[in-house]
Amino acid sequence: MEDLRFRRQVDDCQPYVAGESEASVLRRYDLEKVVKLGSNENPFAPYPHEKEAMQESLNFLNRYPEDDYLELTKTIAKQNRVEPENVALGSGAGNVIETVSRLFLDEDDEAMIAKPTYRLYREVSRLMGAKVIEVPVRDDFSYDFDAMKAAITEKTKLIWLCNPNNPTGAINDPAEIEEFIDEVGDNVWIVVDEAYADFIEDGMRPELVSRIKHKKVAIIRTFSKFYGLAGARVGYVIARKEAIKKYDTITEPFCVNRTGLFAAIAALTKDVEYCRKIKEVISAERHRVENELLGLSLEFVPSHSNFIFAKLPDGFDADVVCEKMMSKGVIIRSCSAWGYRDCVRITVGKPAENTEMLRVLGDVLEEEKVRS
Repeated sequence: MEDLRFRRQVDDCQPYVAGESEASVLRRYDLEKVVKLGSNENPFAPYPHEKEAMQESLNFLNRYPEDDYLELTKTIAKQNRVEPENVALGSGAGNVIETVSRLFLDEDDEAMIAKPTYRLYREVSRLMGAKVIEVPVRDDFSYDFDAMKAAITEKTKLIWLCNPNNPTGAINDPAEIEEFIDEVGDNVWIVVDEAYADFIEDGMRPELVSRIKHKKVAIIRTFSKFYGLAGARVGYVIARKEAIKKYDTITEPFCVNRTGLFAAIAALTKDVEYCRKIKEVISAERHRVENELLGLSLEFVPSHSNFIFAKLPDGFDADVVCEKMMSKGVIIRSCSAWGYRDCVRITVGKPAENTEMLRVLGDVLEEEKVRS
C-alpha cells in the first residue's frame, strides 16, 4: 500500500460521528418530515434580533471582519468582567477545543478526561501525541474528582472538564469544581467546556472566571446551544492574557465569519430576555419529558442541560431502537458510541416535537417487546 505520509498520530484518532441529519433520514426512509432530537440543537432559535443582525451582515461579506471581532470580544469581556485580552474567538466550540489542544499539548504529555464525556477531547489530544487517561465518573454520573487527583502524574498537562457533561447532562456541585481547580490548577491546565452551562439553574453554576488570574484554567463557551446559533459557528475561550496571546498566534486569522459575529453580538445585547424565556420553556419541557419517560419504564440522569440521558428498559438495544424511530421520522441519539448500548440521548425540542418523540418511542418499545 502506498505510504501517504500522514502524521502518525492520525491513525490513533477516530472520526467524530455526528447525530443523523434531517436530510439523510428523509432520503433514507422516503419521509415527508422528521423530528430531529439527536444533536442538542435549540429548536426555538435563531432569535429575532439574531436574524436581523445576520441579514444586516450580508452587506459586509466582501470585507474581513476585523472590527466585528473586536466588538464581540469586548462585549464578552465586559459581561464577564475581564479584559478583552482575556478573550479569544473560534469557529464554534469544536474549533476552540482543537486550538486549545495545540496550544497546550506536546507529544508524550498526558491529557485526562472523564468516562464518558464529549469524545472530541480524546481525539484532539491523541492527534497532538498525548496519552489520554480516562477516569470513570461516579455512579450518579458526576465527576469523580478524588479519582482524577489520584490519577495525576508528572506528565499530566491538561484535564478536560465538561459542565454539564455530554452525553449525560450531569453536573457537580459548584463548590466541588471550584475546590478541584484551586487544588490542582497550579501545575495542570484545566479546560472547562461550558457549552451547555447557560441551561444550569441559578446558583448551581461554578464561579470560574475569577480564577483565570491565579490558576491554569481556561473556559470554553459557544453560541451553538443556549443562543441557538449552531450553524453560525461561534465559540470563545476565556483565560489569562498570556495564554490568549499564544492562542491568537496559532489560530486561523478571521476564523469566525461575519454573519456569526453579528448574530452573537445581537444575542448578548438584544435577545437576552428572549433567551431567558426560552430557557424556562426548555426546562419545563425537559421535566415533562422526564416524567413521561418514567411512564415508559426508562430511567434517566437528572439533566442540567437541553438534553436527557436515559436508560432503556432491560433487554432493549439503543442502536435498534434509534434506527426504528428514524424509520418513523424521529431522530434521537444512541449512546452505544460512549459504551452505553442500552442508553439514548434525547434533545429537548418544541412541545409538539417532544410529544411526537414520546409517542414514537412508546410504539417502538411496544413493537420490539412483542417481537422478542
